[in-house]
Amino acid sequence: MNPLKILKNGVITENPTLVQCIGLCPTLAVSTSAVNGIGMGIAATAVLVGSNVAIAAIRKFVPDEIRIPIFIVLIAGFVTMTQLLISGFFPELDKSLGIFIPLIVVNCIILARAEAFAFKNGALDSLFDGIGMGLGFTIALTAIGIVRELLGNGTVFNIKLTPAGFQPGLLVILPPGGFIALGIFMGVFRRYQDWKASRQGKPEPVHAAGCAGCAMSEQCGAVMKGGGN
Repeated sequence: MNPLKILKNGVITENPTLVQCIGLCPTLAVSTSAVNGIGMGIAATAVLVGSNVAIAAIRKFVPDEIRIPIFIVLIAGFVTMTQLLISGFFPELDKSLGIFIPLIVVNCIILARAEAFAFKNGALDSLFDGIGMGLGFTIALTAIGIVRELLGNGTVFNIKLTPAGFQPGLLVILPPGGFIALGIFMGVFRRYQDWKASRQGKPEPVHAAGCAGCAMSEQCGAVMKGGGN
């Protein structure tokens, strides 16, 4: 596969946050500032790249019946290493992100890429898929964080950018502001995709959100049919 196409797929075509609508819990929780957004994005990217490559390398030796538990164990190992590095070198960021670093283990993006891509492709392609999806996640989180921090605190990366008389809108950095900002970003991004498709004479993309756009939907559906909650 073309590495540039794989990267573009993660950043634009199937952006995990703005197109697939997965990994939204950390997006809403930590995007209150640009620093938090880029920190969370880099941490998730590191785990994505490591777990994708590891799973692709051992995929031929993993029985289908137990692949999900194996994925989770591998992902947990990379999350632990990432958390230790962040807590050791960036203690303030570790404190700011809090529980959302260890929760990367159950991030839909990580497990979905392991199931949908890494388990079906080679290590090199899986490396670029992890980088692309991680970049897409990081860009989305950072962009939302910049807007929320600027409007809610008057700063970007903790640098004061607004005039002295600026009154920050505290709602923007509260949970309701996160939902509003995310919805606006999704709407604008999807409108851009539709406009680009029409300019190129292509049919408008079908936007499958939430569970419908997740590679794990079949497994979740199987659980639901089997009587799970």
